Amino acid sequence: MRILLSNDDGYHAPGLAVLEKIAAQLSDDVWVCAPASEQSGTGRSLTLTRPLRVKQFGEKRFAVGGTPTDAVMYALAEVMRDGPPDLILSGVNRGGNIAEDVMYSGTVSAAMEGALAGVRSVALSQRYGRREPGEDVSFAAAEEWGARVLRPLLDHDWAPRSVVNINFPEPEAGAVKGVRVVPQGLRDYGRVRFDRRTDPRGFDYHWLSMGRAAPAADDGSDLTTITQGWITVTPLQLDLTLHDSLAALGDAFAGV
Repeated sequence: MRILLSNDDGYHAPGLAVLEKIAAQLSDDVWVCAPASEQSGTGRSLTLTRPLRVKQFGEKRFAVGGTPTDAVMYALAEVMRDGPPDLILSGVNRGGNIAEDVMYSGTVSAAMEGALAGVRSVALSQRYGRREPGEDVSFAAAEEWGARVLRPLLDHDWAPRSVVNINFPEPEAGAVKGVRVVPQGLRDYGRVRFDRRTDPRGFDYHWLSMGRAAPAADDGSDLTTITQGWITVTPLQLDLTLHDSLAALGDAFAGV
């Protein structure tokens, strides 16, 4: 099995090293094509207004000076054009990608690009809580459970153009309760705020800050299930059409 690895935290991110360890348990044909620098929150964006520069670190290792989508596109169209991957793994992201995070996540977007190309694609993310300044994020749960969670997916029939989104909870590996397949949740959008500051020249600037969301009622989604110590597995589809509304909207425009 040929596996392609990518992410949004960048080629040198600790989570990508963890993902390589996970992939090595599944195959000895592992390729890496990741953004050269951190691209968190870039979503499905493409680099269209400047050239992409690619640095090769080894026979199967590449860093692309662009977004996660750029990196996967480049891998499929150039690096692996003569032998496409059987599986694409994106991550392991530093921080969870649950609920509406998937709409902004470069980690999930890299997997989506793979799915668009018809390749089985999985996004993996490691959630973490409050830390002291300078304290490293632990990927223990992802490292311990990664291959165990992926193996059942390899024998499963996937829906066309779909992505599997996996999130590992905060506790160390020994405290993880197991795996649950759950739907995507939704937070209260009110947690978004901007931290206004002033630079040395007197000009204002802003940091986007995602405030801590209020605890949600247990709705069985990824948002609440992961807080209970479970690894969450959520199938996502690239078709955003709200099929239940097609007929009603069709009736509304029937006379136009």
